[in-house]
Amino acid sequence: MSKRDYYEVLGVSKSATKEEIRKAYRGLSKKFHPDLNKEANAVDKFKEVTEAYEVLSDESKKANYDQYGHAGPSQGFGGFSSGGDGFGFDDIFGSFFGGGGGRRRDPNAPRKGDDLQYSMTIDFMDAIFGKETEIEIPKEETCDTCHGSGAKKGTSVKTCTHCSGTGQISVTQNTPLGQMVNRRTCHHCQGTGKIIPEKCTTCHGSGTVTKKKKIKVTIPEGVNDGQQLRVGGQGEPGVNGGPWGDLYIVFRVRSHDKFIREEDDIYLELALTYPQAALGDEIEVPTVQGSVKLKIPAGTQTGTRFRLKGKGVKNVHGRGIGDQHVVVKIVTPEKMTEKQKELMREFAAISGDRPDEYSSSLFDKIKRTIKGD
Repeated sequence: MSKRDYYEVLGVSKSATKEEIRKAYRGLSKKFHPDLNKEANAVDKFKEVTEAYEVLSDESKKANYDQYGHAGPSQGFGGFSSGGDGFGFDDIFGSFFGGGGGRRRDPNAPRKGDDLQYSMTIDFMDAIFGKETEIEIPKEETCDTCHGSGAKKGTSVKTCTHCSGTGQISVTQNTPLGQMVNRRTCHHCQGTGKIIPEKCTTCHGSGTVTKKKKIKVTIPEGVNDGQQLRVGGQGEPGVNGGPWGDLYIVFRVRSHDKFIREEDDIYLELALTYPQAALGDEIEVPTVQGSVKLKIPAGTQTGTRFRLKGKGVKNVHGRGIGDQHVVVKIVTPEKMTEKQKELMREFAAISGDRPDEYSSSLFDKIKRTIKGD
C-alpha cells in the first residue's frame, strides 16, 4: 500500500510553519498513542504520525521530501532543470565545488534543542513588585526508557551502512560536461546517519516523550505587558547530546481599577469636591507604593496635574523609578439639601456669578462682535 502524503497525515499545508507542524504532531500523537488509544489501528496511526513528523520537522528531510516525495532522489539523468527529479544547476555547481561538502551539516553533530514560548497572565501589582511563582507546561523530555537513543531496551542504534553514518550518499551522474559526483541526503536514514533496528516501545523511536513539567519562575520587578523573560535550558532537549533549548515567557498584565501605567509612570484620576478645589485641602492619595499626603492649593481646576516623584514603577532594567501623576477631576454634586442650595445661592449672589446675568452679558458680547462694535 502506498504511503499517504506526510502533510495529509499531520493535517497541515505545505506552507505550515515549524511550530504549526509541531503542534499538529503533539495533538495527533496523544490521540493515537497506544497507551491512550486501544483501537486496533492506533499503533499504525501513531507510527505514521511519528514518521511524518520526523521528516517534516527536519529542514533537510523536509526539503528532500518536498522535492522527491517518498521515492527519494532519482538515480537517472533527467536533463537540466530548476527542480524536480532532474539534474539542476545547483547540482552542477555543487559538483564543481566539492558537492557542498564544506557546507553540509554533520548529522551526528550536537544540535541545540528548539525554544519554547509560554504566555503568562499576571496581576498588575505582581508586574510592579515581582513575584516568585510556578508554571506547568507540556514539553518534550528525554525518554527515560531509552535515554534518548530511540532504540529498544537491550538493543542499540546502528550506523547506516548506505552512507556510513554521514547522512549523505554520493550519486554519479553523466552530464554534457562529463561524469560528476553529487551528494544527496541518504533516504535510508533520512540524513541522520543512523538506523534503529528495534524502536523503543515507549517513545517509538523519537527519543523523547511529552510530559507536563513544573518550572519555577521569578517575575521581574517592573516588567511590563508584552515583555518576555528567557529561562535558559527549559526548552526542548538537544539532539545528539546538544544543549537544551530555552523557554521564553511572554507576560500579559491585567489592568487595574484605579491605576493606569504608561512605561514606568503611573496615572491616577483624583475626584475632588467643589469646596476642596475652591478652598484647598490636604488629602491622602493612593499610590502603588502606599498612600501619601497631597496638598491641594485653593482654586484648583479640573485637569490640574500633580506629580509625585519616585512613586511610579521601578524600571525592569534598573534605570531608575518612574513618577505618579495625579489628574484632578472636580465632581459636581447631583443631589443637594435645601441648606446646601441656599448656601450656594448666597455664594453666587456674593460673587456676582448669577447664571441669568452671565448668559445676558455673554449674548451681548456675541451681538457686538457680529455688528462690529
